[in-house]
Amino acid sequence: MGNSELTIRAGKSDDIEAVLRFWVEAAEGTDRHDDPDKVVQLVERDPEALLVAELEGRMVGTLIAGWDGWRAHLYRLAVAPGHRRMGIGSRLIAAAEARFRTFGAFRADAMVLDDNTLAHHAWSASGYARQPQWGRWVKPLD
Repeated sequence: MGNSELTIRAGKSDDIEAVLRFWVEAAEGTDRHDDPDKVVQLVERDPEALLVAELEGRMVGTLIAGWDGWRAHLYRLAVAPGHRRMGIGSRLIAAAEARFRTFGAFRADAMVLDDNTLAHHAWSASGYARQPQWGRWVKPLD
């Protein structure tokens, strides 16, 4: 990253439109039903859950570090295509883990797409591994 300093901060309501645009550019699997109201609810419910990485004032990464009072969940690790493999994802993960430790969390789980092999490298470099004995069961809510 050269002489530039990466900063990681909590996302705010003012960031929501930019975050949604960023996810279209940088996140895999953007077929989700993202809308500003859902991100507003996230930020209002837990003002420190949305982590935003910035380099020279430009958004270069995001990670949702959700704590539900019982478990620590990681979603939406996204790094700008031109800034990948520079340690931004690892820094976001480390910031999320530090947040979770303040709550007494003993483990974090990450939602990672099976086909996103680039993300697999980032997660495994940070010490995460696929947990083969568990599967994710989902049901769309209408």
